[in-house]
Amino acid sequence: AIIAKVEPFLREMGGMFAFIGSQYRLEISNKEYFIDLLLFHRHLKCLVAIDLKIGEFLPEYIGKMQFYLAALDDKVRLEEENSAIGIILCKSKDKTIVEYALKESNKPIGVATYRIVSTLPQQLQNQLPAPEQVALLLEGVE
Repeated sequence: AIIAKVEPFLREMGGMFAFIGSQYRLEISNKEYFIDLLLFHRHLKCLVAIDLKIGEFLPEYIGKMQFYLAALDDKVRLEEENSAIGIILCKSKDKTIVEYALKESNKPIGVATYRIVSTLPQQLQNQLPAPEQVALLLEGVE
């Protein structure tokens, strides 16, 4: 499901991102770790690790991302590529907490938010059926 949402995003970015994997597996000291999304940025020539969070930003997310980036640079990055970049995508964030969490970070990490909406944008409302119409169509379908 997540790949279906990532594909249009990658197209919107002008073809600069290449999809490497979702739940990308890293094995370190006989333990498994999984990066939510791993992309490659063609222009920057680097891996881009994306960590998806369903809640508010927590400072400990920075340590986890630093761990991922160090492991990617050591185990996955090719010699001619630049160091990996991390993006933490949260539902919400407090700017001051993010600034303190990133203050001593030596890795390129960004924190962004996303928004879930309960209604369709105005420009789509006339192009898609209302939820009630869909419910009526599905009545009796088994």
